[in-house]
Amino acid sequence: MSYLYINSIMKNPSLCDGIGYRTVLFLQGCNLHCKGCQNKSTWDITKGIKIEVKELANQLRNKCFNKELTITGGEPLMQADALKDLLEELKDFDLCLYTGHLLNEVPQDILNYLKYIKVGPFVQELKTTTKPFVGSKNQEFIEVKNYAKTK
Repeated sequence: MSYLYINSIMKNPSLCDGIGYRTVLFLQGCNLHCKGCQNKSTWDITKGIKIEVKELANQLRNKCFNKELTITGGEPLMQADALKDLLEELKDFDLCLYTGHLLNEVPQDILNYLKYIKVGPFVQELKTTTKPFVGSKNQEFIEVKNYAKTK
């Protein structure tokens, strides 16, 4: 049985956190601590709600009517093993992951479940409002299935 520490599930779906009308899950815990982070309340994992992965998957199935889910944080890869378990439970979903890590630092067994991924640390000096789904110009929003074919 695996557990995740979560911060919250966004009350209303978002058009700003990936392609489509997406439910957003905020995981708790971050070890990157980017300067200018908009989610500092997610940094301390002990402030999160500990929930069993299967229970969280059931909650998301009930809340996410169109099966379009973005997982962000905090830093989701800080809980990589339990995250992978959640992705397996929701493998029939259109899944997007936001991480401050670079693409080559994301485990392949997590990438295999994703349709989209946002990668790269937030850099306050490179903040942008014109590049969709990212906070700073160094970050990339990638459709995973297409990315593998172009490299």
